[in-house]
Amino acid sequence: MSIVLFWFRNDLRLHDQPALHAALASGATHLLPVVCLPAADESTPWGFARVGVHRRTFTAAALRGLQRQMDALGNPLLICQAPPATALPQLARAIGSTTVVCEDIAAPYEQAEVAALRAAGLQVRTVWHSSLLPPSRMPWPVDQLPGVFTSFRQKVERAGIAPAAPLPLPTQLLLPPDVPAPVLQAVGAVQGAASIQPPELPQGSDARSSFPYGTPACDGSEAAALGHLAQYLARKLPHSYKDTRNGLTGLDYSSKFSPWLATGALSPRQIYADLKAFERDHGANDGTYWLWFELLWRDYFRLLHLQYGAALYRARGLSALPPTPHKPRGFERWCRGETGEPLVDAAMRELAATGTLSNRLRQVVASYLIYDLHSDWRAGAAWFESQLVDYDVYSNQGNWLYIAGRGTDPRGGRRFNPIKQAQDHDADGSYRRMWGTL
Repeated sequence: MSIVLFWFRNDLRLHDQPALHAALASGATHLLPVVCLPAADESTPWGFARVGVHRRTFTAAALRGLQRQMDALGNPLLICQAPPATALPQLARAIGSTTVVCEDIAAPYEQAEVAALRAAGLQVRTVWHSSLLPPSRMPWPVDQLPGVFTSFRQKVERAGIAPAAPLPLPTQLLLPPDVPAPVLQAVGAVQGAASIQPPELPQGSDARSSFPYGTPACDGSEAAALGHLAQYLARKLPHSYKDTRNGLTGLDYSSKFSPWLATGALSPRQIYADLKAFERDHGANDGTYWLWFELLWRDYFRLLHLQYGAALYRARGLSALPPTPHKPRGFERWCRGETGEPLVDAAMRELAATGTLSNRLRQVVASYLIYDLHSDWRAGAAWFESQLVDYDVYSNQGNWLYIAGRGTDPRGGRRFNPIKQAQDHDADGSYRRMWGTL
């Protein structure tokens, strides 16, 4: 009997799942699907939870959906309340396996997780599949990625590079191996949907939220993700995307694909395939192009990680700028929405209450922390990691570097004047009144 462990990471889906397809085609006779949950008390260097309640709750919903799908295919998902470096080697020894297949994630924390497994003697095969376009098809080596997004986009478009078609759902899985009960207990593991319960206090249904993830339509599951994509296209919202994408409130001003993209419950290649079908049926315009544009931005931040890796996480980033000292008092006021700047405070209160924030306001509050409060940009990036339901390691780091002027863009940082931003995007004050800052 040959057994492969499949470790779900930020790819909590069965549609368009190249890593899972690789595991199923590995020649193994049995498959053990595993996910490892982060410890609830794991904190950042800045003194707060690395994964806050909003992200934890949304991810739990994604896992419940995945578990239902796995149950239907006859191989239940194993949920481990232990880090992968602890759980996976113990499970592998117990079932007589040496092989792990998983998603490749090019960020330091996630790379260290894989390194720990290899140091424990496991053979780990990583499969890159989070981007729309494969890095191997780019018209340049990874270390020669253009330093400006516009140049990257233009070269990709001139080269005519298109994504591969999304892979279908698997119709069956390999048989599950038997795992001894003492081993399951040792890694804090249980099988079945009951292992991921909703929190006792309901989260994500705040009536003011632009993404009420506690409601069925915005549930974290793959089924909800695909349902959202279908209704977004059916209502022809791509045609108006560019005109509305800088809105501050509401479900429809932006695509809201990002929460499901972040957990991997939705594949970018599935979005692209369905978007192209929409354009064939209903026509293309600036709005549909801008969705492609945003998916390319998402890819660009992934390629930057392949190029620079841990350097993106230094205090100075890729720049020669000196580090900015951390200022705890100003940072804490920023986190609580108590800076005295109404638009910034409204945005930070929305983030804390709902786990979501418009892209425009993310730029405004990041700019305010960096340029007005003169605080360490890395603390802000860590707060977003903790709070956002759509936290994506690549995009989060890339966007904070961009605002701070510590990335690849030669134009330097971006300061947003909060008074002008309020005039441009909340002229009637309705957003600030909603969050009690006017």
